[in-house]
Amino acid sequence: MKEIVLDTETTGISVKEGHRIVEIGCIELNDLVPTKNKFHCYLNPERKVSEKALEVHGYTDEFLSKQKKFSEVGEEFLEFIKDKKLIIHNAEFDLGHLNNELSLLGKKKITNEIIDTLVLARDKFPGSPASLDALCKRYRVDNSKRTNHTALIDCDLLAKVYINLIDQKEPTLNFQNQDSQIKVKNNTKTEYFKKVILPNPDELKKHKEYLKSNLKKNFFN
Repeated sequence: MKEIVLDTETTGISVKEGHRIVEIGCIELNDLVPTKNKFHCYLNPERKVSEKALEVHGYTDEFLSKQKKFSEVGEEFLEFIKDKKLIIHNAEFDLGHLNNELSLLGKKKITNEIIDTLVLARDKFPGSPASLDALCKRYRVDNSKRTNHTALIDCDLLAKVYINLIDQKEPTLNFQNQDSQIKVKNNTKTEYFKKVILPNPDELKKHKEYLKSNLKKNFFN
């Protein structure tokens, strides 16, 4: 099954204040394994970046002014995510901005199936921090490269966090066909016990001879 891990960076928080997307990053997963298929672009938001957003991602107005507009990459983006489940951390934010960009072009909202890893994390660890950094720490995912919030780096980290979030099962032990185990059944459950292997007479003799030659003689008197 193919899924898309998605992240955006913006000029600010609220679309109601006219904020726009400045970066889109997508990484494709196939049965939870990242493929080489990625979608990434910087965007000219046609407005200034807020000071707080600049502190988060570091993309200056000068840099962004030289990038393509969303209208130039929108179709390619929609084709990349077509019919695929989207994995997003705090999906309400990213979808709000993406749907705003689409509405400015007169296009329909995104209707893909969405998995919000923020919701997953809060359900799994109620009361615990659920930011991407906090989840990286919990699952020991190396986020040392995340000096700024950038879409592709965040996608890479989120993919690793997502796999942990949905696959937190203890390894299943299979004792079948193992000589060192004996399976005993009763009416309620199956229990496993270690098989006790006793030494043969020859092994006992050799062991005793070894002890006699290496320990004090009066020990065996």
